[in-house]
Amino acid sequence: MKPRSLSASTITGTSVQNLQGDDVGSIYDLMIDLERGEILYAVLSHGGFLGMGNDYFAVPMQALIFSDREEDLIKVDIDKSILENAPGFDKDHWPEHPSTDFTNSVYEHYGFDRPQTPRM
Repeated sequence: MKPRSLSASTITGTSVQNLQGDDVGSIYDLMIDLERGEILYAVLSHGGFLGMGNDYFAVPMQALIFSDREEDLIKVDIDKSILENAPGFDKDHWPEHPSTDFTNSVYEHYGFDRPQTPRM
């Protein structure tokens, strides 16, 4: 059975692999839209050594596959080349206030429709 809810601290730091078993990074953080009360995307950390030189990629939550059998691993059905060309940023240049255009480009890049949640 797939988990129905997880805390952000449970997800952050979790290793991520694609379905081919390639290590593609780990979940670094979650970006939250405070107006809509939704997670905009997960921030995937990739590369570097001891946190230095990492690249960060925005990944829609719908792309993450959770399993109750592998609590310490999240899967994505995304080819490594698509991840490497994904909308992203480096540790010193995070989108301070992610624009709708940036968030929409994340969903479009991976082929997902952005959920339409009414404003709170």
